[in-house]
Amino acid sequence: MEKKKVLIVDDQNGIRILLMEVFGSEGYETFQAANGKIALEIVEKEPPDLVLLDMKIPGMDGLEILKHLKAMNPDIKVIMMTAYGELDMIKEATELGALMHFTKPFDIDEMRIAVNKQLRSD
Repeated sequence: MEKKKVLIVDDQNGIRILLMEVFGSEGYETFQAANGKIALEIVEKEPPDLVLLDMKIPGMDGLEILKHLKAMNPDIKVIMMTAYGELDMIKEATELGALMHFTKPFDIDEMRIAVNKQLRSD
């Protein structure tokens, strides 16, 4: 069985490290990117099954990254992370194909359960 791949895109190093630990221990192969450019390079080389994507990233923001991801691979599963109550952005992300969003600070167990549910439903 090939390991499912999870890509974590967040400009905050601490969050990337935390999520990589959590999902690595769940048995996923984890990748991380601090910005959109790196994220899209990883998606080209190592297409992930699921992307945890922060909405607020300097440079290319989460919505832009999401558009690129979906253009590259419409089947990619994306869960947004946001630190703000930006309902209009969340609404747009949902319209662009994001499955759900977590508001920071999020409950790591809830996120783990959500990711497992998405990746084990295939």
